[in-house]
Amino acid sequence: TVLNKRFDHCNLIIMSRLQSWPEPIIRVHELSESGIKKIPENFVKLPSDRPSFIKEMTTLSSSHIDDIPLIDLENLKSSDESIRDETMKIISKACREWGFFQVVNHGVSHELMANARGVWWEFFHLPLDEKQKFANSPITYEGYGSRLGVVKGAKLDWCDYFFLHYLPEKLKDENKWPTLPISCRQIIGEYGQEVMKLCERLTKILSINLGLNEDYLHTKFGGDNERGACLRVNFYPKCPQPDLTLGLSSHSDPGGMTLLLPDTDVAGLQVRRGDDWITVKPVPNAFIVNMGDQIQVLSNAIYKSIEHRVIVNAAKERVSLAFFYNPGGGILIKPADELVTEDRPALYLPMTFNEYRAFIRTKGPCGKSQVESLKSPT
Repeated sequence: TVLNKRFDHCNLIIMSRLQSWPEPIIRVHELSESGIKKIPENFVKLPSDRPSFIKEMTTLSSSHIDDIPLIDLENLKSSDESIRDETMKIISKACREWGFFQVVNHGVSHELMANARGVWWEFFHLPLDEKQKFANSPITYEGYGSRLGVVKGAKLDWCDYFFLHYLPEKLKDENKWPTLPISCRQIIGEYGQEVMKLCERLTKILSINLGLNEDYLHTKFGGDNERGACLRVNFYPKCPQPDLTLGLSSHSDPGGMTLLLPDTDVAGLQVRRGDDWITVKPVPNAFIVNMGDQIQVLSNAIYKSIEHRVIVNAAKERVSLAFFYNPGGGILIKPADELVTEDRPALYLPMTFNEYRAFIRTKGPCGKSQVESLKSPT
């Protein structure tokens, strides 16, 4: 098919380009600490992609007229059935209309959340030589990195990151995890286990709200043996010209579901809402949850994978932890049969998650065009 040929072409490009980065890697933290007053030209976004600080920038003390829904998961344990039902409805509406929500009373230890943020903050402030021991390549992105995509001359994001795998087990390699701080590997492991439990709980809720068996998404992701999970820790250094660049360009997440542990001291995440960008106000000890492209496909676009981006700050640096809960790479993903009707035909062609990643990988973040381009022809 045309689609398969397109995937094959993308795979050939990837094989030829992914052995090394197309240009010397610039560590953004080192740029920030050098005292520059102007950012390099390759970080300057096109005018249409720049944040408008007059309209969009908010402080954490400001009130929000419009913000992503906040959900207390403790309400699902209430003895009052009406409270449980109402909470399920709020989650369903958030997935359908926002694609984002925040959860509190989620079961993950607040101390563990703080420790996870803390060890990664320490890692990104280690001497460069120590961090370089874990430098990544575009073959897997695993390790310490500073760019996405392999297009030469691309506009870069104002961000350093560390990427690692939890699942499937065959991809998990703790030897690639940081050795400093001393407690880092232990805390990373504990954090992954606890957040995984929350993901399992949330996918059951999402499945039920779609009218499916509670294990539907878990099974379609590959069950215990094939599902995927990975962590990208983002470090956004102080930027002398935050109005000209972004910490992370506009994109929708390619995977299944993302749990973000944000920095609660300074806002950064922005979610598209129609023609506007809403700056999310992080709630202490909450996770920000968002739908990925694969759940949009599985739900036949009932749940929305929404475009989002990250702004940076001239006075404060930020650390955030994005935990990605994904289908197994070789599993074919398509709209659920139960959600396909004569009035609502299947909107997407079947594809594996690996095929989808191959299709989008060379360019890096690219708005919503990546999943929309894969819609089934009508």
